[in-house]
Amino acid sequence: MSECSQSKDRQDRPDGRDDRFRSGFTAIVGRPNVGKSTLMNHLIGQKVAIMSDKPQTTRNKIHGVYTSDRAQIVFLDTPGIHKPTSKLGDFMNRSADSALAEVDVILFLVDVSEELGGGDRFIIEKLKKTKTPVFLVMNKIDKVHPDALLPAIAKYRELYDFAEVVPISALNGNNVGTLLEQIIRYLPEGPMYYPADQVTDHPEQFIVAELIREKILQLTYEEVPHSIAVATEEMRVQENGVVYIRAVIYVERESQKGIIIGKHGAMLREVGAAARQDIEALLGSRIWLDLWVKVKKDWRNQERVLRDFGFRLND
Repeated sequence: MSECSQSKDRQDRPDGRDDRFRSGFTAIVGRPNVGKSTLMNHLIGQKVAIMSDKPQTTRNKIHGVYTSDRAQIVFLDTPGIHKPTSKLGDFMNRSADSALAEVDVILFLVDVSEELGGGDRFIIEKLKKTKTPVFLVMNKIDKVHPDALLPAIAKYRELYDFAEVVPISALNGNNVGTLLEQIIRYLPEGPMYYPADQVTDHPEQFIVAELIREKILQLTYEEVPHSIAVATEEMRVQENGVVYIRAVIYVERESQKGIIIGKHGAMLREVGAAARQDIEALLGSRIWLDLWVKVKKDWRNQERVLRDFGFRLND
């Protein structure tokens, strides 16, 4: 009998623990900047989604894979649901919406240090249209007094009948293990979709581009961060074992190009040095990072360009 067949035939143990292998998909949704990418990375144990204190950092659904001896969970870190101001914004909202229809569990992540607002109510109205179990995940509990938790939970429960409520700190990892256990309880018995050592289904070129974009988000201000896109155009191992990577940073205006490059190329060098550390950790080898900056006017409103950058607009 195969190992897979054995797992299906097991019965629950006398102590109540279910030994059947479970697998499924879990979407992480919420307003921009509530910690979705931070939670994803902590759950996976490795950086697969970029993090920034600026809202609307995530643009595509990022798939991260958690595997243990009991279960495999494919997490979808969705773009923050917001009022769009461009075709890119429309795509981001549709991407988040589509995730709700293709998963076994939905994690509605909220920032417990902030009051329940219009953005949260807007998402809750969307959640009412799905039959998928929804967890209320109260993030950033490290920022509030414990006495503030119960009143905050009560406000959300007045609006929606959540399957579970789990307070956590995604940054510090508080109660994240409990969250994992609760998710597994709701997953169906099923196979392992990905190899046990795989943490994302995105190609390395995509993650490399995202890591470069993360550093720009961290190092630039005002209108620049959301006006950039990064494309990995070449990636190859050289004879000396160093991985050569050529990536292009696209901006919408010449003035933004000047900001990204910086005086005598200082900003571009700083971006490259910061990104190089994360990329070398990702690939496990030394890299040569060759960065270029190009202007592509109003790219966020051009469907052809968005498709070229990998945004699947019909999803």
